[in-house]
Amino acid sequence: MFCGDLNVAHKEIDLANPKPNIGKKGFTAEERAGFDRFLDLGFVDTYRHFHPDTAAAYTWWSNFGGARARNVGWRIDYILISESLVPRLREAYIRPEILGSDHCPVGIVLE
Repeated sequence: MFCGDLNVAHKEIDLANPKPNIGKKGFTAEERAGFDRFLDLGFVDTYRHFHPDTAAAYTWWSNFGGARARNVGWRIDYILISESLVPRLREAYIRPEILGSDHCPVGIVLE
């Protein structure tokens, strides 16, 4: 298992405005391919495991322009686990209501 701010939005669903951000830091083809390599090695994106199609689920917002209040953000904080831990995975969540940073907490529940 590893987790943290990986500074990459993996898929278009993981940021509010994907088209104008293609090729920009955090959404380059190389960064996204690097994330794909984690998955190819058998790691599982715990949030997407439970919420494969959930949009507007972000973990970081710019400090400018009221981005957080408007929920114009990016999902760049992840908890990845090995496939062997998936049977013990019960929940994965994002806590955007917790303030105090430009990021919010993410978490999982393992049995």
